[in-house]
Amino acid sequence: MKKNWWKVLAVVILTYVILQGLLGVVPRQPILNESIRNVYFHVPLWFGMVILLLTSAVYSIKYLRNGRPDDDRIAVEFANTSILFGLLGCATGSLWANYTWGEPWPNDPKLNSVAVGMLMYLAYLILRGSFDDEQRRARISAVYNIFAFAVFIPLIFIVPRLNASLHPGNGGNPAFGKYDMDNNLRLVFYPAIIGFTLLGVWITELRVRMRRLQAALDE
Repeated sequence: MKKNWWKVLAVVILTYVILQGLLGVVPRQPILNESIRNVYFHVPLWFGMVILLLTSAVYSIKYLRNGRPDDDRIAVEFANTSILFGLLGCATGSLWANYTWGEPWPNDPKLNSVAVGMLMYLAYLILRGSFDDEQRRARISAVYNIFAFAVFIPLIFIVPRLNASLHPGNGGNPAFGKYDMDNNLRLVFYPAIIGFTLLGVWITELRVRMRRLQAALDE
């Protein structure tokens, strides 16, 4: 039980976030209205995704340094979970955009950059499936994973700031927190980032254990 305290914490935090997201009091802002509740889900999913992608890249670096197969397994599973979070982030974002901007996927630099980034990581999974030799697959995909992360970060955080964008904090728009965030929102928003990140680590841990079992059976 002592080793699983963080899993209990994840469940407690996400239960709190879901209840507050559905029932909690939120600011009544023009256009956003009740859709502002999505800030507890859409944004933390993206924060969690970036943290998990960073962890995946770190384990790819570790694999290139020591050649341990387990580091490669961990790297790919963190990437898998990140892609899941990214898809959920896109889905919640499209729902939000449909209510606030009038269409689920407007021609926006932030959205288009995210789409390119997601395709890069889907290509990472395809790349892994194109090699039969395990060591070659692990080495090449590790290098790709590191460079993908190095491109992904400026793609979603810097490029949208250089162009006109509907997203808060991009393209000259004031950051979301400057005109919408209040202390009540922050009391849920920040725990949501922690909760979703812990959930991502939990999912990844289960997937890594499955891969280890499969590797043991194949030996």
